[in-house]
Amino acid sequence: FRFKDSLAEDLQSADLVISHAGAGSCLETLEKGKPLIVVINDKLMDNHQLELAKQLHRDGCVLYCNCSTLVETLQSMDLSALKPFPLGQPEKFASFLDKVLGLQ
Repeated sequence: FRFKDSLAEDLQSADLVISHAGAGSCLETLEKGKPLIVVINDKLMDNHQLELAKQLHRDGCVLYCNCSTLVETLQSMDLSALKPFPLGQPEKFASFLDKVLGLQ
């Protein structure tokens, strides 16, 4: 997609998502429980996409590649090896802030 207001419907119906390695795209996809291959753009902002992709890969949540290795990644991928992304627990952070600020 060149631009779309929301990918929620597309993500919901997807069996596999191939995306750039932007934090928003990665997290939104992983929160929906979809298998994800991130294609890094190593020319952006000190290669920050590679850092995120590598960490999510180390955590077992994604596969990653660049444009030149995408076909190879698709041919050799084992999506069953991917782990579910752990969901956030914002209530723990809120509770921590309440304690620090003396509200609890």
